[in-house]
Amino acid sequence: MGARGSHEYIEAVPATSPPVPARVLFFFGAMSPYSWLAAERVEALLPGARWRALFLGGLFKANGRNSWGLTEERSRGLADCEARARTRGLGPIRWPERWPTNDLYIARALTAVSAASTNALRVAPGEPGSAPAGEIRLKRLALVAMRLSFLEGADLGELNVVLEAGRRAGEDADELREAIHQQDIKDALRGANDEALALGVFGVPTVVVGERAFWGDDRLEEAAEAQRSLDA
Repeated sequence: MGARGSHEYIEAVPATSPPVPARVLFFFGAMSPYSWLAAERVEALLPGARWRALFLGGLFKANGRNSWGLTEERSRGLADCEARARTRGLGPIRWPERWPTNDLYIARALTAVSAASTNALRVAPGEPGSAPAGEIRLKRLALVAMRLSFLEGADLGELNVVLEAGRRAGEDADELREAIHQQDIKDALRGANDEALALGVFGVPTVVVGERAFWGDDRLEEAAEAQRSLDA
């Protein structure tokens, strides 16, 4: 997979309303197709929700679970994801040859770009210019990476694929490679997983609204209704 221009492939993050309080959190994992499906529409349903990238391997281990992609539910799940993507006009899913695989590299990369940054950030048309740079970079890289995986069949378990996603999202690949191995990034990712577990998250995607957790791509509407109730 060859390197591409650093800005040519940047996709705009849908403009959002001013961020709501951090009581609305969107937990996702880039290796999860249901997380991708939810990420493509969460901004429309829950504008301002704060995104939290998780290491699914660690989340599964902590909860004594495993990916449905490694169970007898695999065929049904693949077909369901394909049907949802097709119905929503996202295009046909092209599954990576090995899926699911280890999501540690992409989880660390997402954590790294979400860190507060004073670096200049090129805001693409349609992106909220007032949002924190880390928030824009996280959403941008997450969408680019998940589209690369589920629409192009790239394996996010491979470091070079994660770096390619970074290039397409406008990140410096060398800086991203270095950040993935930094201890503070490892600690921050562990902290995100701990936060999720403390809030009762045991699968992704999950939206936490107040003290309620809504697990599943098909529960975003329910989470949106809960948010409206809190804001009323």
